[in-house]
Amino acid sequence: MTVIKVSSQSRTSAVAGAIAGVVREHRRAEVQAIGAGAVNQAIKAVAIARGYLQEDGLDVICIPEFTTVEIDGKERTALRLVVEPR
Repeated sequence: MTVIKVSSQSRTSAVAGAIAGVVREHRRAEVQAIGAGAVNQAIKAVAIARGYLQEDGLDVICIPEFTTVEIDGKERTALRLVVEPR
């Protein structure tokens, strides 16, 4: 499954649409963000996606977890949000 990567410059509505689409298709979406601004955009996108999915009769939850990713040869800590039906 593809991880939806969010930056501080990401449009929340676009990310929310991507989350909703992946959840509809795969029943689970993973969103990854590094940094406070990116995490802020990711959380807002999950909240918007939850509204989109409620219209389809899906009640989703968000499970946050830390993960380590490698960027330019350096390890960084990222926040991964797992979105799935309740």
